[in-house]
Amino acid sequence: MSSILITGAGRGIGAALAAVLEERGHDVIRGVRKPGSTGAGKQIALDVSDRASIERAAAALEGQKLDIVINNAGIFGYRGAGLGHIDDAVWHDVMTTNVMGAYRVAEAFLPHLRAGSERKLVTITSRMGSMGANTTGGEYIYRSSKAAVNAVMRSLAMDLAPEGFIVTLLHPGWVQTDMGGPGAAIDTATSATGLADVILGASHAQSGGFFNYDGTPLVW
Repeated sequence: MSSILITGAGRGIGAALAAVLEERGHDVIRGVRKPGSTGAGKQIALDVSDRASIERAAAALEGQKLDIVINNAGIFGYRGAGLGHIDDAVWHDVMTTNVMGAYRVAEAFLPHLRAGSERKLVTITSRMGSMGANTTGGEYIYRSSKAAVNAVMRSLAMDLAPEGFIVTLLHPGWVQTDMGGPGAAIDTATSATGLADVILGASHAQSGGFFNYDGTPLVW
C-alpha cells in the first residue's frame, strides 16, 4: 500500500483519481482548499496558489512518509485567450497556480518523499503544453503555463535522479469536467483509471517523460 498526496482533489480528475487509488487499497490524502466541503476521504487544507498554505500543509504532515505526491491542482483561466485578448492578471494567476504552485508543492514535500519508499513525483499537465502537438495556436495563457510546468518537472527529474526519484508528467486526456466541458472525449473514471495505472507502474526508465493517461509517450 502506498501513501499518496493529491492536490486539487476536491473535484474533477483529482477526486476521481483519489477514489480509484483508495479503492485499490492505498492511503490517500486529498489536498483541498476547504476540508470537509466534499465529504470524502482523508483531507488536508492545501491551496497551491498560496505559498503559506503549502507550507502549513507540509508542516502538518511533518514526519509522515509519502510514497507518491501528485500535482493535480490547476486552472485554465478563460477560453479564447488568443492574440489581443490577454488579461495580464489572469495570466499571472494561472502561472502562479499551474507552475509555481506545482514547484512549491514538490519542494515542500521533498522531505516526506525522501522518507517514503517509492519517491514518485507526478504532475498532471496537458498536451496543450506540448510544442510539437500545437497545430492550432491560441489559448496562450493555459498553453504557456503547461509548457512551463513541463520544463520545471523535466529539470526536477534530472536534479532528483541521483536520489532515485521518479518524476513524470501525465496528460489526463480531454475529460468531462468543469474545465474540459460536457463535450469532452472521456469521463473522469476513464481518465482516473488510466492515470492510476500509469502512476503506480511508473519506473525509473520513465522518469522525466511525458505520457498520455493510457501510458502512450507524448511529444514535448
